[in-house]
Amino acid sequence: MGWIEIVVEVALEHAESLSDALMEAGALSVSVEDADEGTEAERPLFGEPGMEPDENAWERSRVVALVATDTGHASMVADAAAAIGLATVPAYTTRSVADQDWVRLTQSQFEPIHIGKNIWVVPSWHDIPDPAALVLELDPGLAFGTGSHPTTRLCMEWLETNAPQGKSVLDYGCGSGILAMVAQKLGAKMVVGVDIDPQAIESARFNAERNHCELELMLPKEFGTAHPQSEKFDVVVANILSSPLKLMAPMLSGRVAAGGSLILSGVLARQAEEVAAAYAPFITLTVWAEHEGWVALAGELTA
Repeated sequence: MGWIEIVVEVALEHAESLSDALMEAGALSVSVEDADEGTEAERPLFGEPGMEPDENAWERSRVVALVATDTGHASMVADAAAAIGLATVPAYTTRSVADQDWVRLTQSQFEPIHIGKNIWVVPSWHDIPDPAALVLELDPGLAFGTGSHPTTRLCMEWLETNAPQGKSVLDYGCGSGILAMVAQKLGAKMVVGVDIDPQAIESARFNAERNHCELELMLPKEFGTAHPQSEKFDVVVANILSSPLKLMAPMLSGRVAAGGSLILSGVLARQAEEVAAAYAPFITLTVWAEHEGWVALAGELTA
């Protein structure tokens, strides 16, 4: 079976509703693009998670629907237009989608990642570049954390530089479990990973088993029961975002043992001072390193 894309240009106020209507009419997938892409009128549209823009389309939007070649294009567009109350059926074009091995194409986009001095993150379909290195077998998935994002990389490099040999480690917001696994492979005696997303915990457990790591992985409510607030950790790492990090300052700082370390990332360089200020009553944090506009903040809790 072949595939084509139906391309419809619409005004901002109709982009989202037309997308939904095309899905209801049988499209396999729908995306919205800037119709002015590549011109001087092109307008970026992005935001941090939790701070997304109010608009999810452009003044001139291009709605692109993927359908099978035997789909009745005219009737699909007409039905979708009628469903959202458009007086006239918008003009559209079609373009062919080359038949490809989509699995191989997707896999080709993810190569092994070299981090720090001796860490490799390797997708399962690749050979290990250096068997003597600290190797994590990790495929892209639902949970954040493959080592490709600067914030993950910064935390991994801190852990490698300050190996937690024989120490207890808390990874709060563990995502895929990548930082927790690095900590254990660097000699941590106990590693606890916490995340608010059940899918992240499931992903982290799968990754830990694949990489032969023994981790305690749990949701926040389980963490509070298994490890009461009075329990402290030698190393606490949290790679989240600046807003939740500021809100969690008392809790995360309170989990650091005397003489222990706190490492935060998910912080843009311009946000470093305000995040450090939120933690100042508890622990002094400074910028440990910066990469591509993101920083890792680190500090030790004085005994």
